[in-house]
Amino acid sequence: MFAAGVGLLVPGLTGRRIGVMAGAALFVLAVAVVSTVRRKRYAGLARAAARAGRHDVLQDRAVSVRNWRRGHRWWLLLAFAAAVGSSFAVPAAGGMLLAGCGTGLRLKAAWLGRRERADDALLWVRVDWLAANGGRPAGKTVKAYRSTGIAAGDAAPGGARRRTAALVR
Repeated sequence: MFAAGVGLLVPGLTGRRIGVMAGAALFVLAVAVVSTVRRKRYAGLARAAARAGRHDVLQDRAVSVRNWRRGHRWWLLLAFAAAVGSSFAVPAAGGMLLAGCGTGLRLKAAWLGRRERADDALLWVRVDWLAANGGRPAGKTVKAYRSTGIAAGDAAPGGARRRTAALVR
């Protein structure tokens, strides 16, 4: 949204009104595409989830995403710069497209968290499969997720930190 806000400062070639309207259309399109793409893959991995063994080294999706973001920070910075740079042609459109992609990813994570709540199981990725796949939690080398019960560890569905009285000692 910051890139879209910066984009509004420049009138651009098409004008602010057209830029904002095009940006709104791109935002809605990006949310729809990003939130639905590869859902079958995630659902298939979740269905095939096996119970985690004692010696499995597991990594939560939130940690996977953080590691991926760190590894691709230059690409994300380049996307931000491209969104701001596109404002000279179509104000705010590039920033709203970028915001739509982020919102779509957030919706997909919420969908996966609801699925974990419904199944009463936390889904994890084995670290060796994740490392062989470039950090993508649903890539080709990830054959299945591992699952643990909701009471295992300190994670809540969706990978958030569980805040209960049992953890406060």
